[in-house]
Amino acid sequence: MDKKILIIEDDKFLRELISQKVAKEGYQVTEAVDGEDGAKKAKEEKPDLVLLDLILPGIDGFEVLSSIKEDPTIAQVPVIIFSNLGQKDDVERGLKLGAVDYLIKAHFTPGEIIEKIKKALG
Repeated sequence: MDKKILIIEDDKFLRELISQKVAKEGYQVTEAVDGEDGAKKAKEEKPDLVLLDLILPGIDGFEVLSSIKEDPTIAQVPVIIFSNLGQKDDVERGLKLGAVDYLIKAHFTPGEIIEKIKKALG
């Protein structure tokens, strides 16, 4: 199946934890540590799904999401937001910008994240 997942997350521990989980499920994993790198890798790698943190160094996740959705070559790629920003406004903004799902970090285990990824990939 070899679907490619791009994980954009600046927290090293969390990024590695999720990357390992995702790789164990048989997905290819690409990582980015900040918004700019994430947006660049999304365009270059054309992943099958993006797991996106919102609070990132440089440009934030909302900007990354906008840049993905504005690029016709990757606009159809599902983006799951994975963030500590749990305010209703943030969630609504993320979904309005085109995210397929919005996970609040404190509420999800790595196993549940995998379930969400599988669901988004159909």
